[in-house]
Amino acid sequence: MSERVRDGVFFQVPKRLPRGRHDLSREQVLAAQRERLMIATAELLAERGYLAVGIREIATRAGVSRAAFYECFADKRECVFAAHDRFISVLQARLAATVDRSGDWDTFVTSMLAAYLGALQADVAVARAFQVEMDALGRPARIRRRSSLRQLAEFVQASREQVFGEEPGDAAPSPEAYLAVVHAVRQAACDRLDEQAEPDLVGLVPELADWVSRILAPPEVLVDR
Repeated sequence: MSERVRDGVFFQVPKRLPRGRHDLSREQVLAAQRERLMIATAELLAERGYLAVGIREIATRAGVSRAAFYECFADKRECVFAAHDRFISVLQARLAATVDRSGDWDTFVTSMLAAYLGALQADVAVARAFQVEMDALGRPARIRRRSSLRQLAEFVQASREQVFGEEPGDAAPSPEAYLAVVHAVRQAACDRLDEQAEPDLVGLVPELADWVSRILAPPEVLVDR
């Protein structure tokens, strides 16, 4: 199965570097090569999995030399983690930009899920690489995953409190409740990415919205129901 990164979602596909003499600085050349290498890594991870991909394959897919790879990254794992960090930073930025803060609880929850799952749907290759296949890196990948999920949980909590206000004491969901919700939503997405060649991730939004809404709903919303 051939996986291709979509330009402009998580990565920007650089133009081919000109042959021969050019006016680009060394920094510009290295930045373009890094971007190509991260894109190639994401595509190959999604296609084959971490253990079946080597530096030679990454460099070949990116159209750069092995020497150029080592100018950009110390090893394969560093390249994977750099690409993963880009994925997480863009994902968080998309969430922050698209979550509905108009004050309606159900709309808020639906927009949060749609922003997350819609970003994954927009680039399934990247989603499959960093939601599923990166786990093969073992404990360092698990540490990175837990850190990124905790950041997402903190974002959800902060957004909810910003829109609906903070609740005193036991009335407020615990940080662990937010984290559990984020883990569950991620796992639902991972299962579809892992099991389906063309996963319908956005289709999970209505399936998950009511459950998430009930777990994290402010008390006044639950009373109204």
